Amino acid sequence: MKITEFLKHNYRHFNAAALIDAAEGYKAHLDNNGKMMVTLAGAMSTAELGISLAEMIRQDKVQIITCTGANLEEDVFNLVAHDYYERIPNYRDLSPEQENDLLERHMNRVTDTCIPEMEAMRRIEDVILEEWVKADQAGEAFFPHEFFYKILLSGKLDKSFQIDPKNSWLLEAAKKNLPIIVPGWEDSTLGNMYAGHVISGDIKDVHTVKGGIQYMMYLADWYTNNAKEDSTVGFFQIGGGIAGDFPICVVPMLHQDLQRDSIPLWGYFCQISDSTTSYGSYSGAVPNEKITWGKLGINTPKYIIESDATIVAPLVFAIVLDQ
Repeated sequence: MKITEFLKHNYRHFNAAALIDAAEGYKAHLDNNGKMMVTLAGAMSTAELGISLAEMIRQDKVQIITCTGANLEEDVFNLVAHDYYERIPNYRDLSPEQENDLLERHMNRVTDTCIPEMEAMRRIEDVILEEWVKADQAGEAFFPHEFFYKILLSGKLDKSFQIDPKNSWLLEAAKKNLPIIVPGWEDSTLGNMYAGHVISGDIKDVHTVKGGIQYMMYLADWYTNNAKEDSTVGFFQIGGGIAGDFPICVVPMLHQDLQRDSIPLWGYFCQISDSTTSYGSYSGAVPNEKITWGKLGINTPKYIIESDATIVAPLVFAIVLDQ
């Protein structure tokens, strides 16, 4: 039985039904000539969402991605150091002493998965530093994702791949030169490394890596050129935080700050989240709240799946991919 057939037969109520509705809405949006933004919060790259997201990119089911700096880099960490990762199923039972043992072995834990500092983070630092310095010396500036595209497409890392490269969503995005927005990139391991290299003088101009305001300007241009009345842009949000809040605000910014009233609202909205509603959090806000901010309209298809994105997102993608 196909995954989609299984899901449609068994997933009939509550969050299970919302999953089906959201996936069907995603498909309908694309079938109506729409485009889709996918946003990645949390640690979805370390959760290896690339296995399904890369296929979505290959089949043109995603036209633009917004992600945290962590998700941008952690897909590449997994690509080059997967064999050195350690999984700790009993992570809830670890004592402070056991956590410190992981620190001393340079194993940075993300829930049940430890990322090896030397094999992953430092290996990528060495390669991307060359590109940072090269651009800095030439007086050039690029976005964080563009630097990753450079090192992935250069072939310098090919011999270090430890997973099937078709399961790297960032590599697939690089091949298509997919637009990526990375708000708050400074809040990432490589962002910290970059700051260190600026402080030490290896990089002279802190703006060699472009920042968040430039990303919003880039997104404003992309949205203006791609969102049309007969071809709107949808918003598929995994988790919350800056990965979702930053890009969705481009619409009210265009309307209210630039007075571009003819640009349509987001044409589809879905969020996968387990954040509790009522604490004033963006992640926990129900979709209708976004109407009051000028992000969504009364008739915008809206879905919220209150569940674990590591379980839900691959299933939604499976339906969209007709698997």
